[in-house]
Amino acid sequence: PGACIVMKPRVSTEEFTPGVSAGGPLETGIAEFAAAAVRARAVDPVITECVRLRCAQYHDCRICGSLRVQEALDAGFDETMYRAIADHENSDFRPAIKAALRLCDAMIMHPGRIEPELSSELHEHFSDAEIVEICVDVMKWSQQKALVALRIEPPASEAHLTQLIFGADGHPVFGEPLPAQGA
Repeated sequence: PGACIVMKPRVSTEEFTPGVSAGGPLETGIAEFAAAAVRARAVDPVITECVRLRCAQYHDCRICGSLRVQEALDAGFDETMYRAIADHENSDFRPAIKAALRLCDAMIMHPGRIEPELSSELHEHFSDAEIVEICVDVMKWSQQKALVALRIEPPASEAHLTQLIFGADGHPVFGEPLPAQGA
């Protein structure tokens, strides 16, 4: 408590080939995939935000953790929900949110072991298209793992949460600081 920890790159970037991601075709393709994933709108924005932030927790992504999607905030997402994501099994989330978070957990931790019970549970709450969208969301919000490994994913702000809006093209726009909510 009270100690200041300076986060340094976790992996040296000196060994990487220059230009591989600096505006090149790989970076462009990843950005277009991400934008297409964000443009999908079949799933409730609160569920999508819970999945996004669960991915951020797993990956220790400072930028994702520092942002809140405005559409989800407008639909009722709040910081009480954020705090419940890590222990969602013991939360009072509605069953659809728990099912989506179970899928997120399974995809990240044990993708080859998604059980038939989870599949049945998902189909109780979501259409096939919605399940695919949740899977694509997990993939999209896991793309930054390399940035996190290198520790080059700075938060939008060190001091506060920041509004995140997606343009019609699916690309992110960082908005205004969000008002502080009670702990």
